[in-house]
Amino acid sequence: MAELKNPANSAVAGHELSDLNPRSIALFGAVLAVIIGATLLAAYALLHVFYSDVLPTRPLPSPLSYNREPTPEPRLSVKPGEELVAMRAKESKVLTSYDWVDREKGVVRIPIARAIEIITQRGLPARADGDAATATDQQPTRQKGAKQH
Repeated sequence: MAELKNPANSAVAGHELSDLNPRSIALFGAVLAVIIGATLLAAYALLHVFYSDVLPTRPLPSPLSYNREPTPEPRLSVKPGEELVAMRAKESKVLTSYDWVDREKGVVRIPIARAIEIITQRGLPARADGDAATATDQQPTRQKGAKQH
């Protein structure tokens, strides 16, 4: 078998001692941490100086700027079930109640069921025979530049 040439180094076998120095790595890490800390402190100091100079010279914000702007369309319902029930109740009230539309002109709103009864009793208004013939004979007027198909 081959003999070891240096028996004193045979107990410490496993890595080269000349490649990496643990003290150098630890020193590099410590210096890097100090540099990062100093950079953060310098940035904080610069921002503090900047804001202490700029903020007092700024005009006060308008009181209107504190109001929230309305949400752009389409707005989503927060409580769609409750809103639907309220809308249907309002529509039902309009369709089933009497109310003035224009009191000066004598225009009223009547319930839909009563309106249907009145229409069935009186019938729908119809044109006179002469009016119907002239209406069908007239051609619809076209706007300038309208394309015919």
